[in-house]
Amino acid sequence: MSQALDTPPAPAPAPTAAHGTEDAAVLAARYGLSVSGARPSLPAYVRQLWQRRHFITAFATAKLTAQYSQAKLGQVWQVATPLLNAAVYYFIFGVLMDTKRDVPDYVPFLVTGVFVWTFTQSSVMAGTRAIAGSMGLVRALHFPRAALPVSYCLQQLQQLLFSMCALVVILLCFGVPPAMSWLLVIPVLLLQFTFNTGLALIMARVGAHTPDIAQLMPFLLRTWMYVSGVMWSLDHLVGDKGLPHIVTVLLQANPAAVYIDLMRFALIDTFTAGQLPTHVWAWALGWALLAGVGGFIYFWKAEETYGRG
Repeated sequence: MSQALDTPPAPAPAPTAAHGTEDAAVLAARYGLSVSGARPSLPAYVRQLWQRRHFITAFATAKLTAQYSQAKLGQVWQVATPLLNAAVYYFIFGVLMDTKRDVPDYVPFLVTGVFVWTFTQSSVMAGTRAIAGSMGLVRALHFPRAALPVSYCLQQLQQLLFSMCALVVILLCFGVPPAMSWLLVIPVLLLQFTFNTGLALIMARVGAHTPDIAQLMPFLLRTWMYVSGVMWSLDHLVGDKGLPHIVTVLLQANPAAVYIDLMRFALIDTFTAGQLPTHVWAWALGWALLAGVGGFIYFWKAEETYGRG
């Protein structure tokens, strides 16, 4: 009995990390606190992005205006740059390689392909640098990060609309008459913009965590351009070369080629429906939904990681 009385009481168990975390969670719930920078739900994220639609538009317009502010010709370069690219491609592929021989209205054909391709190419490159190149803004302000790649794609769309004005002049100068099919430009641009934005969102997440991808993208995009029928007709290539069926399907289902072909079909009367791949509108819609929705979700899943590290 005396030994039992002399025995000191057992020490209380030390609080564990799990116990402390539980207490913190209880206190946070009691006082309505939430984790700083936590990823919102997908519906809430969409609402936040829509609430900042005016910022996205203004940011895109400001970037477009400032893009050539140091050049003497200013905004003229928005049209001059793709036109100069088209001139170089015409000399190399149209004249030296004689790809224009079997393509009616080759100049409108080529310029349309260059303008549409440039829209996708610029959107992807801008998306790759959207987060990594705006780290100061990302760390200083709280806003849905998807606003950055979306605004960059909107900037490229605005630039394309300037180029389309020059394209209309070129079409008329080369004897391509206006037609009701020109109205198809609107749905084609909407589908391509959705596809480009989704792809830019994917590349924005990749570029945010792997900045070196920006150095690799020009080579990948150049390869993509060569298999997209920018300078030649994929319809003639597929028909003349006797390519394996799987290669033919891959060339025709290539999203860049799909949007280029649809734009040529809308604008150039000598580019007929027979030159379009089978189910081309279904391909265009499918690529837009896959890249747009999938890219948005893929970007949103890493929302809380942007600007950290």
